[in-house]
Amino acid sequence: MNELLNYPATDQGHKKKCPPIFWISTTWFAMGLPFVALSGASSIMYKNLGVSDAQIAFWTSLIMLPWTLKPLWGPFLELYKTKKYFVYATQILTGLLFGLVGLSLQLDYFFSISIAVLMIVAISGATHDTAADGVYLNELNATQQAKYVGWQGAFYNIAKVFSGGVLVYLAGELEQQTGVRTAWMLVMFAYALIMLGIGFYSIKMLPESDSGQGKVHSLRGGMATLKDVIVTFFQKKNIVFSLLFIVFYRFAEGQAIKITPLFFKASRTDGGLGLTTSEIGLLYGIFGAVAFVLGSIVAGHFVSKKGLDRRRLLILCTFFNVPFAAYALLAIFQPTDLYVIAGAVAVEYFGYGFGFIGIILFIMHNIAPGKYKMAHYAFGSGLVNLGFMIPSMISGFLSDHLGYKEFFIWVLIATIPAFIVSWMVPLRKPEQPDPQLQNNES
Repeated sequence: MNELLNYPATDQGHKKKCPPIFWISTTWFAMGLPFVALSGASSIMYKNLGVSDAQIAFWTSLIMLPWTLKPLWGPFLELYKTKKYFVYATQILTGLLFGLVGLSLQLDYFFSISIAVLMIVAISGATHDTAADGVYLNELNATQQAKYVGWQGAFYNIAKVFSGGVLVYLAGELEQQTGVRTAWMLVMFAYALIMLGIGFYSIKMLPESDSGQGKVHSLRGGMATLKDVIVTFFQKKNIVFSLLFIVFYRFAEGQAIKITPLFFKASRTDGGLGLTTSEIGLLYGIFGAVAFVLGSIVAGHFVSKKGLDRRRLLILCTFFNVPFAAYALLAIFQPTDLYVIAGAVAVEYFGYGFGFIGIILFIMHNIAPGKYKMAHYAFGSGLVNLGFMIPSMISGFLSDHLGYKEFFIWVLIATIPAFIVSWMVPLRKPEQPDPQLQNNES
């Protein structure tokens, strides 16, 4: 307890900084909540409002683009305000925007208007994530960063469960009482109130200090730094193989994950499973969440001792991609037992939690090391999102054209490139020095 409270005084000399867990918990919850709202919950909302699968998949994928592009404007934020300011300001802005999304659902052109507002939510959310990472890295030393990194993931995933499970379940219950539009309007208002509450909490709880290290002081300096970051990124050894790995590792996932909740919701006559919104919320909020956490824990132990080598990467790739066969079996046999469906979701989410660590470690070891470690990690993460977004955008057109059964069979075929790139991509050992650093030092 004394360790938690023993933090240095601020510049005023009287006020002490609060323990990091008090702001890490809410900040990373605020990262996960809007991301899952846009990538997952909105798909179910639009499905219930009568929008076609093709439109849902395309537009709810396209609006995720800011999370790919965020490294491009991250260096310029400090020209105007501190990182702390951008964290709480974007939290409050995101809350207000969710309120507008809720109101827009009552309008005739609700889809066009709400998608436009959700795009602004994505820009706000991506900016928030960049600023929050900056506060974390500037405020905490290396030991503290390692100590609290697990809490980041924990609260981010709590937000995912809350958004994709609890709030979707709530929407399903409200649909039966108030109708679909009013139910989802109230759920969007719930998103709004949560984000607003976190935003005003962050004004008080986020640390005031802002390190000047690496700070951009002019637009010209920011542009020069950004140019050097991009140039050195593409000068990395085996960068073409690395980019192919990033794109194709998630090629099948990007298609399957976007269509699966739409498949669950579609009627049985249309090839779906005919589940209610509340049932979908339970599937993701309980079975999916528990399986994902277990998969992540097991994967951590799997790679903790010997790191990432060719054999382990192929095993991670297998766990990540093969479980999509569970959805193909659901589409073929259309079971009515909810526990059978929940078992399929648990298998896929365990594989997702286990296998996703493969691409994270790959970026840490093969992409990030060098002169701009943080910026290149951000670029790598953005490209991971792009590798998910592009196949997601076309998935709706494919499922409409093929039908759900044939679509999920195609998804299994689409896993093949992931195995090819996992086998072929050159791997850099963590202890191996980076050529760019060697060149800079010589």
